Amino acid sequence: MRKTRLLKNLTNIVALTIIASIPFTFNNPSYANENHENKSTPVSVWDKSTVNYRGSKKITVYRSPSCGCCGQWISHMKKHGFEVTDIKTNDIDAIKQKNNLPPELASCHTSIINGYVMEGHIPADDIKKFLTQKPKNMKGLAVAGMPIGSPGMESDKMKQPFAVLSFNRQGNTKVFNQHKNY
Repeated sequence: MRKTRLLKNLTNIVALTIIASIPFTFNNPSYANENHENKSTPVSVWDKSTVNYRGSKKITVYRSPSCGCCGQWISHMKKHGFEVTDIKTNDIDAIKQKNNLPPELASCHTSIINGYVMEGHIPADDIKKFLTQKPKNMKGLAVAGMPIGSPGMESDKMKQPFAVLSFNRQGNTKVFNQHKNY
């Protein structure tokens, strides 16, 4: 039953991703560059780092080969000094299931760093803050869905408020950080 619910949620996310990305892709000049690291890419509100984190910055990102916003999020992470291993897979659902990600927290990519699961378009500074705290009872962080304006989903015309949630092994969540006016 959990697998069926996860697959239904992921199907909805994929559909929303396609719908949301069509105007976003055409209106965002940074998508003109295939490697997403063009120096002409507009400066993002997320580029400035405010958290000092000295631990391991090796992060493995699992994503669909066709997802452009994931590439943008990876660029965001690299700007913050993370060493990214980018694994493109056609079975992202298996990664989410293997890591016991609660279906309601699903997004387009799943990352692993220092044994923690990071789901979706989480700002790098939130990841650094979480890793600095080393919460033993938490499994990771998530930004559910794909909020416009979050790292990798930047848009000149729209910004959606979003919450970064921490979650434990039982799937219980609490708000780790809120981004309303950014």
